Amino acid sequence: MTLSSPLLLAVGLLVTAALAWAAVVSARRRTAALAAAGVMVPGGRRVYLGVGLTIAGVGILGIATAGPTAMVPVPRTEGTVILAIDVSNSMGADDVAPTRLAAAQRAARAFVAAQPDSVDIGVVAFERGALTTARPDADHSIALKAIDRLKIAGGTSLETAITGSLSAIIGKQVAIGRDGTAPDIGYWPSATVVMFSDGQNRGPDVERAATVAQQAGVHIHTVGVGTTAGATVQVDGFHLQTSLEEDALTVIAETTGGAYHPASDAARLNGIADTIDLRLTVSDEPLPLAGGLIWLALALLTGGAALTVLRSGRVI
Repeated sequence: MTLSSPLLLAVGLLVTAALAWAAVVSARRRTAALAAAGVMVPGGRRVYLGVGLTIAGVGILGIATAGPTAMVPVPRTEGTVILAIDVSNSMGADDVAPTRLAAAQRAARAFVAAQPDSVDIGVVAFERGALTTARPDADHSIALKAIDRLKIAGGTSLETAITGSLSAIIGKQVAIGRDGTAPDIGYWPSATVVMFSDGQNRGPDVERAATVAQQAGVHIHTVGVGTTAGATVQVDGFHLQTSLEEDALTVIAETTGGAYHPASDAARLNGIADTIDLRLTVSDEPLPLAGGLIWLALALLTGGAALTVLRSGRVI
């Protein structure tokens, strides 16, 4: 517990001690005088109880004026969330209406709207490369505008989706070495990545990148957008069959401690915000105690005065 005004506490305790000393001296003198006169007063202890409650109330009021504050652990959802959204050509398929990308954008907007202000949200668009379109920020309108700007382009690399998201989290470039070595990026346990993709990976092995995230304490939740039946998309004049591939998305989620969320239709995508659990962190926050102590002091003062008046006809 901390005090904003320790001097006031000292003054309050001195006043309380003075009142207690005065009450004891007065009681002894009164008892001696009555005993000398041969008078016995019944219920004397109850009278002293009233005085004691009054003095205790003054003492607690003195503590309250010192501005006591306690640090209490408060669980809350906070940290950094990166929305990694696949913008590859296959996301133009219409097996999820109106298209996979449009449905993912709608789900991502709903996810942003469901998050408290304590969560910083960033957006990473990925295809063969990854581009941070919105850095993590507590102003969620920035993320919403970035989501709205997303356009279809290129192939898919889930590895770059992960490394691009990690880059957005730590604020500097993260890359897997050509020899497959994984960089040490530190520990970021309050960061989470939510990846929207159809899983059609065209890059290197994603397990290396997922391992980097796992070692950094970053959970990745993956959202499968599309159907296993698939649909046909037109790319550069060619018609290509594309379908949801869940294996890579499942591996990413399981490796990093996240979860895979299949969303084969628009309705399930719209409710994805309710199925993804962000981690609760516990932080110490100041809790002012003055208000509660004042109410307690008033109760003691009122009770003490009432007992004293009822038993002796005196306030002190």
